[in-house]
Amino acid sequence: MTKKIGFLGEQVRTGRVKVPSVLIRLSADVRARVEKVKLLVLDVDGVLTDGRLYYHDDGTESKAFNVRDGHGIKLAQMAGIEVALISGRSSPCVEKRAADLGITEVVQGPKEKVPIFERLLAEKGLGPEQAAFVGDDLVDLPVMRRAGLAVAVADASEHLFEAAHYVTLARGGRGAVREVIELILATQGLWEKLVARYFED
Repeated sequence: MTKKIGFLGEQVRTGRVKVPSVLIRLSADVRARVEKVKLLVLDVDGVLTDGRLYYHDDGTESKAFNVRDGHGIKLAQMAGIEVALISGRSSPCVEKRAADLGITEVVQGPKEKVPIFERLLAEKGLGPEQAAFVGDDLVDLPVMRRAGLAVAVADASEHLFEAAHYVTLARGGRGAVREVIELILATQGLWEKLVARYFED
C-alpha cells in the first residue's frame, strides 16, 4: 500500500519551476500507466467534493468544490488531457461546475458506470489503458478494474485500495483531483511548460 501513496511534500526544482516529487516516488509500473493517460474520468461525490450533501429548506441541495482542483482541470485541458465526469447522483450544481470548467462529458445518474466509461473510450477512439479513473466508493470498483490507471482518494472506502494503482495523499474534495492531475502532467513532461509563467520573477 505504501508504495502507492501520493507525493504531496517536498518538490524537485528544475530551473525555476518546481516539479512535484512524484517523479522520483512513482514505481516503474505506475509511471508507465500514467504516461499513457489521455482521458481523466472522475467520480463527483467524494472525489470532486468531500462527499457531504447540503440540503436546504426549499428542497434544493448544494455541494462544495475545491478551486485548486478546478485550476488543475483547466491545466489538464490545456495540456490536451480530456476530462469527463460520471456521477451516480444527479445535481444541477454539478452541471454548473462542469460548465464553468469547460467539461462537456458529464453523465449523471447511471445505475452502472462501466457502460458509460466504455462508451467514452469508444467515442474518443481510446483504449482502456489510455484512461484514468478516480473514485472513492464501492460503485467505482468495476470502472477502476478496467481503467489503465485506477486512483483512489485518500479517504476512499478501504475496499478500493487493493484495486488502485495510486492512492492520493489528499482527501476527496480537498485537492485529490489536483494531485492526480499534477501526477499526470509531471510524468508526461507537460508540467514545466504549463506552469513556468507562475515561477517567473
